[in-house]
Amino acid sequence: MAKTKSTYSCTECGGQTLKWQGQCPHCQAWNTLVEIIADKVVSRFTSVAETGQIQNLSEVEAGEEERYSTGVAEFDRVLGGGLVHGGVVLLGGDPGIGKSTLLLQALCHMSLVREVLYVSGEESARQVALRAKRLALDAKAVHLLAEIQLEKIQAALTERKPDIAVIDSIQTIYSEALQSAPGSVAQVRECAAQLTRLAKASGTCIILVGHVTKEGALAGPRVLEHMVDTVLYFEGDTHSSFRLIRAFKNRFGAVNELGVFAMTEKGLREVSNPSALFLSHHGGQVPGSCIMVTQEGTRPLLVEIQALVDEAHAPNPRRLSVGLEQNRLAMLLAVLHRHAGIACFDQDVFVNAVGGVKITEPGADLAVLLAIVSSLKNKPLPEKMVVFGEVGLAGEVRPVQRGLERLKEAAKLGFVQAIVPKANKPKQVIAGIEIIAVERVDDAVAKMR
Repeated sequence: MAKTKSTYSCTECGGQTLKWQGQCPHCQAWNTLVEIIADKVVSRFTSVAETGQIQNLSEVEAGEEERYSTGVAEFDRVLGGGLVHGGVVLLGGDPGIGKSTLLLQALCHMSLVREVLYVSGEESARQVALRAKRLALDAKAVHLLAEIQLEKIQAALTERKPDIAVIDSIQTIYSEALQSAPGSVAQVRECAAQLTRLAKASGTCIILVGHVTKEGALAGPRVLEHMVDTVLYFEGDTHSSFRLIRAFKNRFGAVNELGVFAMTEKGLREVSNPSALFLSHHGGQVPGSCIMVTQEGTRPLLVEIQALVDEAHAPNPRRLSVGLEQNRLAMLLAVLHRHAGIACFDQDVFVNAVGGVKITEPGADLAVLLAIVSSLKNKPLPEKMVVFGEVGLAGEVRPVQRGLERLKEAAKLGFVQAIVPKANKPKQVIAGIEIIAVERVDDAVAKMR
């Protein structure tokens, strides 16, 4: 009897090695090698493009891709205007965050004008029907297939030729060509590759639902993200009603776009004014609170940054940030001490972005510093003031992108003052808002009042 040969594959990069190691030799990630049964290599792919011929790029006819509106404006926004003919979308998120709910809502709306197919690998047909009934959706034209075998799903897609197909989820699908179990690295990679090839050949837009690991990354090899056209992540706390969809890759639109939803008993509802979610409503002015304007893709958002500075009762003061990068907080405190003469080495510092939003851009630096100074001195910032700007190690306040759009959004929401980098000061006056331009951190601290 022939001995089965096994290899070890990395769940992060998909690299393979003949023996187990604590660290992947390809991407240097730790504890990511899992054992898989080596299968006989058989070519299962053919070219989906026309016969390869060399031609001038200028002679290639380029046009806008056909878009399918999902009926959910925020979802369309993140996708770059809607689903694309023959495109492959990967939607990841924590369990129970609302992935299946959103896709079922979108399919029911698109089924009125498009041919749609929902492939459920995790839930039975009865469970999907119960969800549609609970959400009061019109699912008469939605075709449902409860199946996890790839070959049967391919046959159904080839026979039905739907415009849009949802695979929920890619980790439950398995191919008979491989011996490994569903959800393994080999199965996820093989099934995603076969479905992507089918989408490009037939023109069916396929949406893949993906599980995430404890670290928040998509379960399976990172090559899965390279295969598809669009990668979306569902964010938000399951204990909160607000949900965010963020685009991390999009071949047919802008990346870092943000869609905002509220979870209700009738499913996910679009939020028309997302800035209202991230602004707390205090009875009066409170110290440690600063409003900033962040940029998410093409959308400016107003977010409240809160800081609490308290006397430390331990040898090592705590530095904790929620929604902001913690290492950047330590750097900003050093800049504040060196260039503004305000020391926090004997204080605990806590910083929070209200509403569960995650801010990754450096444009929040100035708002974080002013919130810390406000809390330390127990002196609230002026009412109806917004702040944005990047802070450098030399104490300078650097400009940020799309400064004019940020100021217009703040003025539209009734803010009357703005502390901004000098390079972001608009050449023309914006009605209703006073612009205070600063070049240094100490200038911004001095103009808090």
